[in-house]
Amino acid sequence: MTALTPPDTPKRAVLRHIRPSDLKAAVQLAAQAAQGVINMAEGVHQSVRHRLGLASGAEPEQTGGVTGRVYQGVRGATRLVGHATDALLGALLPLLDDPATHPEASPQREAVLAALNGVLGDRLQAAHNPLAWPMALRRGGETLALDPSAVLAAQLGTHASPHLVLLIHGLCMNDTQWRRAGHDHGEHLAQALGCTPVYLRYNSGLHTSVNGRELALMLEQLVAAWPVPLQRITLLGHSMGGLVARSAVQVARRAGLHWPGLLRELVFLGTPHHGAPLERAGHGVDLLLAATPFTAPFARLGKLRSAGITDLRHGHVQDADWQGRDRFASPEDHRLVLPLPEGVACFAVAATLAGQRGLLADRLTGDGLVPLRSALGQHDDPARRLVFAKDSQRIVYRTGHLDLLSSPAVAQQLLHWLVPTA
Repeated sequence: MTALTPPDTPKRAVLRHIRPSDLKAAVQLAAQAAQGVINMAEGVHQSVRHRLGLASGAEPEQTGGVTGRVYQGVRGATRLVGHATDALLGALLPLLDDPATHPEASPQREAVLAALNGVLGDRLQAAHNPLAWPMALRRGGETLALDPSAVLAAQLGTHASPHLVLLIHGLCMNDTQWRRAGHDHGEHLAQALGCTPVYLRYNSGLHTSVNGRELALMLEQLVAAWPVPLQRITLLGHSMGGLVARSAVQVARRAGLHWPGLLRELVFLGTPHHGAPLERAGHGVDLLLAATPFTAPFARLGKLRSAGITDLRHGHVQDADWQGRDRFASPEDHRLVLPLPEGVACFAVAATLAGQRGLLADRLTGDGLVPLRSALGQHDDPARRLVFAKDSQRIVYRTGHLDLLSSPAVAQQLLHWLVPTA
């Protein structure tokens, strides 16, 4: 560092990961949050008035009279400020934010956006917020072109092979986070098998079935544009990614798409096939907050969590699992039974923080997020059980949910399952 170079303060370090276009998205998100806080405050106010017998207003959580008009005025002022700021930024940002000056996004920024999409991704998309991630097929941090095939061939270079391995990340993660502790399962398989790994990036805050449907169509485009004749497709999903993979296969087969005919293996790493207790606990908090009029307005905080998160309560895979129902209302499992796809070799890796199996590890702790039974497809209802062959399951001990991405035991097991047999 020269004497003319300013020190890299924490503020400067943060600014290195922020683009000017993020400001507009952040202002939009902040305005929505402000409206939510105003609604919550009015709800508490109205609850107290109900308790004192002074409540008025057309809606249970909206005040009437002068008080109601005050809240309406505050909302209006917030909207005006938001619109004015949005218009100003809309005029300035084209002058400041040239995409050519940002050829690569920082890993820190990507990780933050991945987490934000996982928690609020459905709301970001509904509001057309630019922070919402579109689905993309990526390799080496670059989005792959699906048409024309000549562009894809140039991107893949000599790495295109007849064996495609698609890696699908989990909730609040992104395609670059398959690399953990210096290891990447995709690269490891490419070196050992000569396959071509491609990584999916998606908005994990959307319903699993919505992402599955989009992936099914995107894979059809990828197969059509692949520069060499494809002979084999392997889907490798971590956590929620396994549910997205199952959904995509189901949608593609129903639609008569071509790529399922090339699908040979479906591999799940810590996939919550029957849900995760953390989301069920979140639903319990919703019910608890809604139990009294004073805490009921705060139940909105719990309902901020995305559709993708609530899908993990029981492991939703199909549209019918959630359509037509309030996703916060019922703790019951309304899923339609969906077996593993026939004609595809299916494998499951489950992890536990414990040194051996037991009631606590099987049904609750598991790898810290997913219980062993859920990751292995086991269920008390025989109709819901996913039937894996005995040698198609592997349990790794003293391993956490994210450690599945870097575990040497998991890497060796993947090779054992995926090495072509005579």
